[in-house]
Amino acid sequence: MELTWKIILWTLLAVILINEIAAIFTVFREKRDIAATWAWLLVLTLIPGFGFIIYALLGRKLPHKQLERIKSQTQLKLRTALEAQKKQFLNMPKPKDQSVQTYRQTIMLFQSIDDSFLTRHNHVDVYTDGQQLFKKMFNDIAAAKRSIHVEFYTIYNDKIGNQLRTLLEQKAAEGVEVRVLYDSWGSMGVWPSFYDHLREAGGYAAPFLMSHSNFFDFRINYRDHRKIVVIDGEIGYIGGFNVGDQYFGRVPKFGPWRDTHLRIIGGGVYGLQRRFISDWNASMKKDKWQIRHFHPYFKPIKVIKGNVALQMVASGPEAPLEKIKMGYLRLINAAQDHIWIQTPYLIPDDSILDALRVAARSGIDVRIMIPSKPDHVFVYRATQYYARELANQGVTIYYYQKGFLHAKTMMVDGRMASVGSANLDFRSFKLNFEINAFIYSEDTVDDLEKIYVNDIRDCRVITPEMFANQPRWLRFKQTFSRLLSPIL
Repeated sequence: MELTWKIILWTLLAVILINEIAAIFTVFREKRDIAATWAWLLVLTLIPGFGFIIYALLGRKLPHKQLERIKSQTQLKLRTALEAQKKQFLNMPKPKDQSVQTYRQTIMLFQSIDDSFLTRHNHVDVYTDGQQLFKKMFNDIAAAKRSIHVEFYTIYNDKIGNQLRTLLEQKAAEGVEVRVLYDSWGSMGVWPSFYDHLREAGGYAAPFLMSHSNFFDFRINYRDHRKIVVIDGEIGYIGGFNVGDQYFGRVPKFGPWRDTHLRIIGGGVYGLQRRFISDWNASMKKDKWQIRHFHPYFKPIKVIKGNVALQMVASGPEAPLEKIKMGYLRLINAAQDHIWIQTPYLIPDDSILDALRVAARSGIDVRIMIPSKPDHVFVYRATQYYARELANQGVTIYYYQKGFLHAKTMMVDGRMASVGSANLDFRSFKLNFEINAFIYSEDTVDDLEKIYVNDIRDCRVITPEMFANQPRWLRFKQTFSRLLSPIL
């Protein structure tokens, strides 16, 4: 009997040793930041065997060929206009008004890291209600004459998803160019056959990076989280809404859905159009399916009475720089009076966390609004952990009570703002393909801040004392989830 137990013990030790060696080899064979490295080691160590299945699905990076395909498409740039604009800004005298100087520096940052064009005289409408947003969007699509380009993380096979598909089929049958790009994981349950009638009508539809099925997509960590609609190259939509009934508040689990989306007319649409074409071409394995002639999509924008200056900034794992995160850092560090943030997932890395700490400790009014209910348990517990940490640093934390808060907005000093698809978390910074509009317009920022103030009426302030009085088991779950934050 004693010999049997010794054999079992030595076998277990051997399994543990082999598991540890395999974990170290697996994690260190791909270059990643230190936080993610330790998080994956924790998973592989605490869950022997099964942890490697999780890693196979979530931990591996995109294949080199796919990354190169994406990078090659980023060469779709309007270089002449960009270079002229850079020279214009470099030759501008430094303004005396510090706020204008901040605009200049922020604009130059995005031109440097993302070749992002500054476009002036845009007309921007803000939508926070799914019913109103999709009514306007569907009207714009119905009026399209030349092209309709749609890119969403989620397009569900439900009431609103079928309404969109039917409308696109009608427009394709009329001879309008229709292209749909969707994320296969985010659009779970939607098979390629969902778009068969659209293809028969002359339209196109494809999953991002040609990942047709989640059963064969063993790198589910890298998702196309962008939400882009471009109509006739003249009207654009960007923001946090996806296409699904839950975004209309039709799913009892979430209740009323609170999100933020923009409708843009003006030169800012060029940035959305360029991004869609790049993503579409990167997802097409055959050249004949790619968009090769760009001029029809970049016709001169009609003169409008818009007063909004903005830049479209895209980021993704194919690029070494975390561009949208750098934009968030720039806005936070530029603040002189206040920083107001809405995000469903608050899992910042050390740079964002320190910037928010410094701002709050410097007397700047820092407010962060998060949901009061989870849609992903580990993510929500990690969000609560960081909310507790920031509340202890002087940040005002709001729990949104009226349904689910999904907006991704940041407003600074009533002068600059960001609205888009990127959350304030590791996933949006490092793993997902995202796009945000960075806005320089006091009128539009004022609109966003009025919405924020109105949302506060449906919030509960969570103080440091309230966090401290939470049950120990809840705080343990928050702390444990925080350890996994680099890979959530």
